[in-house]
Amino acid sequence: MVKSLVDGDAYLAPYARALENRLSNLDEVAGRLIGQSGSRLSDIADSHNYFGLHFKNNEWVFREWAPNAESIWLIGNMTAWQRKKNFELQKRGNEGLWELHLPADALAHGDYYRLYMAWPGGGGDRIPVYARRVVQDPETLIFNAQVWHRPDYQWQYDRPDKQGGQTLIYEAHVGMAQEEGRVGSFSEFTEKVIPRIAASGYNVMQLMAVQEHPYYGSFGYHVSSFFAVSSRFGTPEELKHLIDTAHGAGLSVIMDLVHSHAVNNEVEGLSRFDGTRYQYFHDDPRGMHHAWDSRCFDYGKLPVLRFLLSNCRFWLEEYGFDGFRFDGITSMLYLDHGLEKAFTSYDDYFNSNVDEDALTYLALANTVIHEVRPDAVTIAEDISGMPGLAVPLSGGGCGFDFRLAMGVPDFWIKLTKEYRDEDWPMGTLWHELNNRRAGEGSINYAESHDQALVGDKTLMFRLADAAMYDQMHVNDTSLVIDRAMALHKMIRLITLATAGHGYLNFIGNEFGHPEWIDFPRAGNGWSYHHARRQWSLVDNPDLKYGFLQQFDRAMINLAKKASLFADPWPYLLTEHNEDKIIAFMRNGLLFVFNFHPTVSHVDYPVPAPTGKYRLVLDSDSRRYGGHDRLAPDQAYFTLPIDSNDGNRNALSLYLPTRTAIVLCMEK
Repeated sequence: MVKSLVDGDAYLAPYARALENRLSNLDEVAGRLIGQSGSRLSDIADSHNYFGLHFKNNEWVFREWAPNAESIWLIGNMTAWQRKKNFELQKRGNEGLWELHLPADALAHGDYYRLYMAWPGGGGDRIPVYARRVVQDPETLIFNAQVWHRPDYQWQYDRPDKQGGQTLIYEAHVGMAQEEGRVGSFSEFTEKVIPRIAASGYNVMQLMAVQEHPYYGSFGYHVSSFFAVSSRFGTPEELKHLIDTAHGAGLSVIMDLVHSHAVNNEVEGLSRFDGTRYQYFHDDPRGMHHAWDSRCFDYGKLPVLRFLLSNCRFWLEEYGFDGFRFDGITSMLYLDHGLEKAFTSYDDYFNSNVDEDALTYLALANTVIHEVRPDAVTIAEDISGMPGLAVPLSGGGCGFDFRLAMGVPDFWIKLTKEYRDEDWPMGTLWHELNNRRAGEGSINYAESHDQALVGDKTLMFRLADAAMYDQMHVNDTSLVIDRAMALHKMIRLITLATAGHGYLNFIGNEFGHPEWIDFPRAGNGWSYHHARRQWSLVDNPDLKYGFLQQFDRAMINLAKKASLFADPWPYLLTEHNEDKIIAFMRNGLLFVFNFHPTVSHVDYPVPAPTGKYRLVLDSDSRRYGGHDRLAPDQAYFTLPIDSNDGNRNALSLYLPTRTAIVLCMEK
């Protein structure tokens, strides 16, 4: 099975045996999970339908897995938070399974509850592992599970198709999606933000911080309750309505899935749930991620695999999500979590530092997800470059549909921080934009939330800095803002135009959102100032933000109209470092970028296939905040030239400074 993977990358040939061993391990673990049932792997990923609290046959049934527990009680407002005999769970067998049956009137919708768990030498309160609703008391800040017993949500819209191969992702965080200094809600997002996303042209929406997390400032990464929607944003029904509405607007919805680690909290998390530190996680010290202050799953334990695989299926079926971005995969794959490590050799992917159990889990997860939803999208966030992550299992890979091209935004930061404009290396830039593994789907982006988290800046703010505060008026002639806007448009266009198979943008960055992202915390006086989106900036016609938004919409819609990603690679026509020119073709579109800060090139020859071309996008257009140095909709014809490189025809173009143009070849 690994032959196609090795054939696509000759450097993998020495590791063919290791790749075969990984597939053998996958088959062996899958067999152990399925057992003698003969079922599909997705059929056993149903722990959420067995464990936790369920109302069936006119009674409440509660089950939990806690091998080290000696006794367990369900406690809550219905028991006056006391341990009562008729609310004590009974042990079933020797596998650590506990069960409780209660009459229909024992619990009511809205009741708060926990478990009191006793183990050898101690005990304590715990939030049930499979709780689907967890809320925090605004006064005491204590978390409790909540009985949630509502009629099934009635879905109104069909899911969109796979978007014709054009994966254009709008990444968003519900809580920070409003302008006011507070936490936003699912309902507000549905009403106010989804229409903006749909109008922008993006066709996939990625939601961050969906799973319950105790600390808002963790950006949703320190998950405590894996099956519970973060209640600070609203109710389960309100999230379902959000997803349903997005589907009606033609948007697929994927979520950021955090299976790379879990919060270290013990009452409202999984850590020491049954009194042991190793129930779901590795024992110390491997079970601690010290850089993140979180717990690391033991992917070699079958109950842990069932728990995580069940979580994948749950979000697809219960909430109608259309896929996942798997967060922190590099941390999962390596025992040192890939921290401060440069991956410079293929040996880095095949040694004792690799957590083979984690790699097996990711392949199992992709199997389950695509069995449940063959059209689901899975994206791997990995900085290491592990080969085969986005190769189908049938080809010897891990089964992800895409991997994030994480080196691209890092390179943009490097260019804008460390190089003068006149020193930008065109050859290196072209290499970085196209540095992806052949045969693996990839998503390009100029910036996501990562590039603007506290301590960093959004790309537009990095380019313009303090000038954004008082020089963004439409009549202002600031050269700083002029440069920033020109480069912002060019950076985003060339990142999209060279993307392997998809493109991603973080909420608000399409119109050049200023400053950075910083959630309320002690260090900033618990301020929401940087945990919001300032929509009033782009809605104000007296400011220049609208120009950036209009350009972003134009380039997104052009990519969709041209089916840009149907052609897997751009074809370089010319690259000239001194002139700061990059020109390339892709699926009938000719892209030309002049990054030079001071020189406008006249009659610049760009080799091109013979024919007639028409200008379809010009970053210098006045409608995008430019200077209108090119006539709109003008036609160009190739002319014969003498050339030593085999090109016999070229376009003669006027290329203004810091301008990108797109020409469409007419038949």
